[in-house]
Amino acid sequence: MAEFGFNEHHQNEVINYMRFARSKMVLRLKTIDSCFEELKDSRLVEETFTVDEVKEMLDGLQAVVRGEVEMELINTAHTNVLLLRQLFSQAEKFYLRLQSDISELENRELLEQVAEFEKTDFKTTNKINQETSKVKLAPLNEGGVSELLNKEIVRLQEENDKLKARMRTLEAQAMSALDERTKAERALKDVQTVQGDQQLAAQSQEISSLEGTVAALRGDYERSLSANSASQKGLQENLISAKHDLLRVQEQLSLAEKELDKKFQQTAAYRNMKEILTKKNEQIKDIRKRLQRYEPNE
Repeated sequence: MAEFGFNEHHQNEVINYMRFARSKMVLRLKTIDSCFEELKDSRLVEETFTVDEVKEMLDGLQAVVRGEVEMELINTAHTNVLLLRQLFSQAEKFYLRLQSDISELENRELLEQVAEFEKTDFKTTNKINQETSKVKLAPLNEGGVSELLNKEIVRLQEENDKLKARMRTLEAQAMSALDERTKAERALKDVQTVQGDQQLAAQSQEISSLEGTVAALRGDYERSLSANSASQKGLQENLISAKHDLLRVQEQLSLAEKELDKKFQQTAAYRNMKEILTKKNEQIKDIRKRLQRYEPNE
């Protein structure tokens, strides 16, 4: 059966089926032979027969033979269906769908190969171990479709393991990226905090300097008022000098306000500083009004 590509197991199954078919064929041929023998024994007892009698005997024999042959063909077709049922049932257990080519059933070359096998190899089947011949087809436990399914399962498991490994790698990379991002955000926040503290310190220092200047001017003014009884002229000179100093301080304050506006225009301290400067300006205006009392020429 090398021409058909069968393995040893399937070859034995084919031999069993051919043995079964041959036994059915022999039995049916014996039945047909008995029909002819019965006709000979029951009807051919006379030496001469008329045409009608011969025709009647042949018609009866034809009907009997036709019935036997028809029954055998029908039984063979049904037997083949049962055989296909066994094959399809085994295939469906493995979720397979078998297909057949009906045209190959009339392939003369293949039919001649089967006939040649029946003449040669079929004669040696008696030497085959009888344990391989079973009424029912054995399930496919090794080789064939089962082996292919096992290989496919192994391949899918390997792919699944590879995907799991890749997923773990991607998760590790994602966690590492998140850690790096967290560290970067923390470092940026620390830098921003340090810069903010430095800016606040510089602004506080400038405000303190301005407050000190205003306090010094106020002290000078108070000392000038206490020295008014000593000399009116000296007081006027001091007042003029204080006025100049005040103008200079106002200019400094104006420049300081501009610088502070530039530095603090985006900070919350800007509004607080502006309120402080406004109060200081009001105090300076109040001082000027009080000085004008001592300057009748202006």
